[in-house]
Amino acid sequence: MSLAIAAAFIPAASNAGADVNTNTNTNTNTNTNTKQLDSKGYDDQSYYDNLLSVIAPPHSQLSIFAQDLTNNEILYQHNADTLLLPASTQKLLTAVAAMRVLGEEFSFATQFSTKGRLSHGVLTGDLYLSFSGDPTLTTDDLRAMLKSLKDAGIHTVKGNLLLVGQAKEQTRAPGWVWDDLGICYAAPVSSFIINQNCVKGQLKPKLASSASQLNFPRYLPIKVSTTAVFDKMQQEPFCELNLARLPDNHYHISGCYPGDKPLNLAIAVDDPALYAKEMLTRMLKSAHIKMSGQVAVAHRTPFGLKPLVSHKSEGLEPLLRTMLLDSDNLIADSLFKAVGAHYYKVPESFHAGARAVKAILEADGIDLSHSQIIDGSGLSRYNLISARQLAEVLGLMAQDEKLRPLIALLPVAGVSGTLNYKRGFQQPPLMNKVSAKTGSMQGVDNLAGYLSLDASHQFLFVVMENGQSQKSKKQSPAPFSALFLQSLLDNPQQTVKSQGDENGDGKNNSKKLSAQ
Repeated sequence: MSLAIAAAFIPAASNAGADVNTNTNTNTNTNTNTKQLDSKGYDDQSYYDNLLSVIAPPHSQLSIFAQDLTNNEILYQHNADTLLLPASTQKLLTAVAAMRVLGEEFSFATQFSTKGRLSHGVLTGDLYLSFSGDPTLTTDDLRAMLKSLKDAGIHTVKGNLLLVGQAKEQTRAPGWVWDDLGICYAAPVSSFIINQNCVKGQLKPKLASSASQLNFPRYLPIKVSTTAVFDKMQQEPFCELNLARLPDNHYHISGCYPGDKPLNLAIAVDDPALYAKEMLTRMLKSAHIKMSGQVAVAHRTPFGLKPLVSHKSEGLEPLLRTMLLDSDNLIADSLFKAVGAHYYKVPESFHAGARAVKAILEADGIDLSHSQIIDGSGLSRYNLISARQLAEVLGLMAQDEKLRPLIALLPVAGVSGTLNYKRGFQQPPLMNKVSAKTGSMQGVDNLAGYLSLDASHQFLFVVMENGQSQKSKKQSPAPFSALFLQSLLDNPQQTVKSQGDENGDGKNNSKKLSAQ
């Protein structure tokens, strides 16, 4: 249903003052104590309530907050204090905390060092390679570091190569879905990260049978086996693949796949320390550096090490750009853990990151007392946040000069990042007018950001949809967020001054969110 058609079904003015229940959730109280009436007798809150009765998905739970940044007027709020799953809109909180604590000069460092003595190309003593959880570190970076060692005259090491990372790491946050853990977007967040802790290959059908075969690069230190079959004629009523994660980075694929085309696979490395150990063992041989000892994992370095070769990731702003544009979970959670470590001066963990992010944002005046922050990416199903709280984060970004650069890093509708190809945002009227963070997972479709009417007039908005029906999603002409934002563009003068909170106690608890 197009917005123009939807508008034709908005109830008449005689119903404008009534509360409208737009979905199956019972928390729909959006009453305000002061309502502005337009020339036709509509009050603004009821206008949007009536609009929702037409365009709202019938089976979802919705939470909405919209505000005009030029005059602080609240345009609309609906279940704005209901706690819902944020999904990747959680990355907005991570970005703000990282900017506050880590600073522009922050980067992840990987370094070779030693206490040994170099003579005639022979290093006598152990060689240390310290990892810092760089989510962007690649095998190409490590090859370049090994080449630098060779260029410095080291061709033999009489000792061990010790890979240094944090002991007893928490590599996955509470609330991560079990069947996501073998997939690359839920790769473990570890000190040891190489190629995003992700391996890619293909599952292919054999020509003359339903059996499958695997195609993975041989240099990867993992083992993948398969007993899966291809249902080439798609006749099986129940056909799905299963991935089993076994010890020592061994994976087994079983079950059934409908069709006869190759399937691309992206499997998360289950044991990052073992993967790094076996990868460096192979890379040393390829670099023609002889080693008398072993490649092993260590959790501390001795005093007095001399740095030999270092590699640094890009700085904080490029990391945040990739995190926000591509919704990169690994960067988000690596920064989240780094924030906790820097803020509390403790080893990295999701727990420390969660406490630090909450403390940092509350110091900026954002009330998160009823929220639940578990990770930095939004993957955890235990995260809970309200539309109003997300709106306060967006308002902080708009107000604070130090945080304002984050707005330029957000995806732009029809132009960049996760909004480049999102349905409903690839063409006018929303194309180029929306800068926002998406948040999607099974049953969740959220959007939080800014809607530009012109160069000097912006709306701030949060649209959260939880409990989304996949059937309704497929049948809808556009995402609910797109339909609602179109309604804001079509009615830019519809504002409501809320003098009461959503519990109707007569107090104005709305935070001012202006771009001053």
